[in-house]
Amino acid sequence: MDIAFGPVPSRRLGRSLGINNIPPKHCSYSCVYCQVGATPLQEITPRCFMPPALIAEQVSQRLEAVRAHGEAVDYLTFVPDGEPTLDINLASTIEALRPLGVPIAIISNASLISLPTVRETLQLVDWVSLKVDCVDEALWRQINRPHPDLKLSEILEGIAIFARTFQGMLVSETMLLAEFNDGPEVLRPTARFLRNAGIHRAYLSIPHRPPAVRDVRVPDETAITRAHQIFVETGLETELLSAYEGDSFAFSGDLRRDILAVTAVHPMRASALRSLTEKSGGTMATVQAMVAAGELKAVEYAGETFYVRRQTAT
Repeated sequence: MDIAFGPVPSRRLGRSLGINNIPPKHCSYSCVYCQVGATPLQEITPRCFMPPALIAEQVSQRLEAVRAHGEAVDYLTFVPDGEPTLDINLASTIEALRPLGVPIAIISNASLISLPTVRETLQLVDWVSLKVDCVDEALWRQINRPHPDLKLSEILEGIAIFARTFQGMLVSETMLLAEFNDGPEVLRPTARFLRNAGIHRAYLSIPHRPPAVRDVRVPDETAITRAHQIFVETGLETELLSAYEGDSFAFSGDLRRDILAVTAVHPMRASALRSLTEKSGGTMATVQAMVAAGELKAVEYAGETFYVRRQTAT
């Protein structure tokens, strides 16, 4: 498994070099919209997965390789196959990455933020994103399908505690799903919580890639616009992440390895793979060979073809 991948184009972070510090698929949630599929066995107790020195070494090597090909990196971002704060050594890994001199971000589902140790670890980075899809317990369980021992009230309290002391950039992300959380009766209390908690910027997203549950649908334009307006009227700095982030993926010199590293956590459109193969001097024949070998699979979603790494690939 490649720990470092990208950099990938990020609508929030520019050129983001991803860090996959959690093997597939250890997570506290099994969200209906997750782009890397359902969680077969949920867990909520942080433990050791990979040595911090190994992660730092691979990130450093990746950073050197992509810079050698003229690629810029704006952030080192923990965005793994599962929940990054399940890594009990996350704080040590962050400290090991600091000498690289690149800002560090963490994209978390916020499920473990009620733990003081997790809040202390998140204090160490420059940019934190916390998932808040709704503030209603029953609906949260439908959308995020959490570990049964988790309680939404404790998560929301943990977010508010963390926000009071965090010195970096704190943002939230709310995934809008048709007939789940795109109505005013759900959005208004969610927006009020985020404002009162002290979130710096709220992002509203829609599913861009194949979700874990196939009948999950994107809200229509009217509902998306209404959601944005409700958040803005509540006093939140709000940004829609409804546009595709683009096809500008980085090439490090090893096309197959680049494709496998990215598609493990980030399903790629056919157009993005075509652009990456052209950048490498290759063709889509490489991609088709990887499909034939069982390393990738093609998935149709919203009129587009996406390629996802099969978990059995090595």
